Amino acid sequence: MTDLKTQILDAALAHVVFDGWSEATLTAAIEDTGADAGEVRALFPRGPVDLAMAFHRRGDDAMVAALTPEALAGLKIREKITFAIRTRLELMAFDKEAVRRGTTLFALPIHAGDGAKALWETADKIWTAIGDTSEDHNWYTKRMTLSGVYSSVVLYWLGDHSEGHEATWAFLDRRIEDVMRFEKLKAQLRDSKLLKPLMAGPEWLLGHLKAPGKGGMADMPGHWGRGDGQGEG
Repeated sequence: MTDLKTQILDAALAHVVFDGWSEATLTAAIEDTGADAGEVRALFPRGPVDLAMAFHRRGDDAMVAALTPEALAGLKIREKITFAIRTRLELMAFDKEAVRRGTTLFALPIHAGDGAKALWETADKIWTAIGDTSEDHNWYTKRMTLSGVYSSVVLYWLGDHSEGHEATWAFLDRRIEDVMRFEKLKAQLRDSKLLKPLMAGPEWLLGHLKAPGKGGMADMPGHWGRGDGQGEG
């Protein structure tokens, strides 16, 4: 069944550029492969949406495979994040239009939940691949922040026609720097006797969250570098 899913997805990519992640694309992929329509529908029960999600997850899996200990050796946290996002997009360079069509699909209100889930999964896989061990509220806030960074970089990448996407990589660096400045500001707020009371409420609430599998609120979506032994270094 995994082989069939791969065959359908490969066949679909030839049609996505023209028909998007649509019923027409799925039907054409079934015809091109000669697969049993019933089996394919069982693999993609929601049709084109599940097909687009499968494409996104395949990209995530390829990224994780590239984030080897050797590739990440000697890198700081921010450098690992930058490397992971850049790797994720470079692996999709030949399927850029398919990614564009995916963002269009997930921008529809009816599929916005799937789009948010896809972003969250990518952020989670990046943090997991680079060795995140946080269990408290950091587990959520790291992924929430990275989801925002990744989504903005993808949108910039889709409209980038610079040589080797150099403009995108510069934008990525700026976004990471923005996050680091925000984290420094939060640290200053915590250390300020005057402003610390403003953080008391949010810190208390976040302090009661734990990562999934640790007795936390697993259904709740989601700083890197502080409070979990994984500082910027």
